[in-house]
Amino acid sequence: MKTLLSIICLLLAFSSCSNTEKNDKPTITVTIEPLRYFTEVIAGDKFKVVSMVPAGSSPETYDPTPQQMVNLSKSVAYLRIGYIGFEQSWTAKLQENLPKLPFYDTSAGVNLIHQQCSHSHDNNAPENHVHGVEPHIWNSTENAKIIANNICNALQELDSKNSEYYNSRLDSLTKIIEQTDEKIKEIITDADKTFLIYHPALTYFARDYGLEQISIEEGGKEPSPAHLQSLIKLCKDKNARVIFVQQEFDMRNAETIAKELGVEVVPVNPLNYNWTEEMINTAKALHTKEVSSNE
Repeated sequence: MKTLLSIICLLLAFSSCSNTEKNDKPTITVTIEPLRYFTEVIAGDKFKVVSMVPAGSSPETYDPTPQQMVNLSKSVAYLRIGYIGFEQSWTAKLQENLPKLPFYDTSAGVNLIHQQCSHSHDNNAPENHVHGVEPHIWNSTENAKIIANNICNALQELDSKNSEYYNSRLDSLTKIIEQTDEKIKEIITDADKTFLIYHPALTYFARDYGLEQISIEEGGKEPSPAHLQSLIKLCKDKNARVIFVQQEFDMRNAETIAKELGVEVVPVNPLNYNWTEEMINTAKALHTKEVSSNE
């Protein structure tokens, strides 16, 4: 880590002295792909938006490349999602190395869910959620509207002459979010109320729609054989028929449970840039009836 930071500091110093490149649009950096989606919708053609954590990577354990850090030095602002692992590890370092870069917390005003304890994703990479905050706030239509408002406020502060432009685009995004919420409510009317998921990324989704999420992870680690057996019993008791697995996690334990119960393993990507599509597909996977594609 110290070696990487030394390299980054040298590259940033070199970049600040030698960079004469002019971009057509100013760049805003965000943490994850769903936040890039929200920001791009509101920013329209006024800003270029890039993610620090690329698609397919875990935002809990990802370390930025030196080139990403150089690119960040050319940004006009950084928008964070709030409490995800990457931000807990890197925000202070980024602010120290780029003291003039404004940082905006898009989680401001969100009704946060607090976990009972912190957890880690592997034995070498502890995940320290601030005060046990459940960090996956974007997987919620209620939270998405708050995030969108925070993004709009940040853009208006950065570019006040286009405030009305951002307000108009915020209105459009809010309508999309509300339509997504209505669609999900329609889909889950007859849906299963309990589901399993490898890593508990749908806590806010479950809260919004009165669902119960059961995590396969045990304290953020691979489940023990005893924990797997208790999960199987719990699933039978609650008639859970869907097991969600994210692409960045091992599917073997989920497949073991699915085979024992005779249920389905469903790939899910809470980090999908296509936020609306992902939210609706998650709801459809819980539906007990066939949902036609034109609904």
